[in-house]
Amino acid sequence: MIAFEQYLRDKKKLVEDKMISYLSQLDAPSTLKDSMLYSISAGGKRIRPILALAVMESFQKDPLQIVDAVCAIEFVHTYSLIHDDLPSMDNDDYRRGKPTSHKVFGEAQAILAGDALLTESFTMITNNAFLSPEQKVQMIAVLSQAAGAAGMVGGQIEDLEGEDRNLTLNELESIHEKKTGKMLECSVLTGGIAAGASDDDLKYLKNYARHIGIAFQIQDDILDITGSQDEIGKPVGSDEANLKTTYPKLLGLDGAKKEMEKHIHISLEHLNKINGNTGILASIADYIIKRNH
Repeated sequence: MIAFEQYLRDKKKLVEDKMISYLSQLDAPSTLKDSMLYSISAGGKRIRPILALAVMESFQKDPLQIVDAVCAIEFVHTYSLIHDDLPSMDNDDYRRGKPTSHKVFGEAQAILAGDALLTESFTMITNNAFLSPEQKVQMIAVLSQAAGAAGMVGGQIEDLEGEDRNLTLNELESIHEKKTGKMLECSVLTGGIAAGASDDDLKYLKNYARHIGIAFQIQDDILDITGSQDEIGKPVGSDEANLKTTYPKLLGLDGAKKEMEKHIHISLEHLNKINGNTGILASIADYIIKRNH
């Protein structure tokens, strides 16, 4: 476990150093750069880019070749958090233990910082020196589909429309498959594309990511009840305050934990079909259900 925790720390630092370096050198108004750097530097697990790097290693490829491309995924994720926190969305005052972007820079600046992170993400992929043009096009297609109307943004709309409604388990799963799962799928597919994985292995990776994405969201729902603000970096109980349907609300706390374990089990079944050394990916699945923030 110590070796795995060190792996996470090392990869997290690699990604964060690259993102901060990129933004610091960006030719843009200083106020915009400051707001982008504020949210990028706020911390986080960086599980999405780490997943992509771990996939590269699973196929014995050099992960350093795609650091900028995986940072693109984290840019998109961070933009979504900035917009999620806005008063018109979740209206959160804190993110990762710090005041949210709009609380520091104002709503207009926060929106523009998110917009800039989203669009810069595609530049990071296209500027990569190691990927072929075909691989870059594939990655851009995967990222735009995961982040767009059929993916994360569509899931956010369904999430907003689901407030103050009693959703079914299938409806809730559909929301989180889009809102959380699609970006995790994007992460592993990015690593798989860069590694030259076979179509079959890409399919298994996608299914692995789909189910850890659902498990990830269930654990988020559980932590919103059982966690502390110091650990999760924002007030607990925000889901209930926003009248959202959650897995514990539908299944009870014990039932939600069993549902999470079920999805982790399914994810590992798909992972075991991959022709590669997938030990780190299995450890990431285990980490998702044991994390406390």
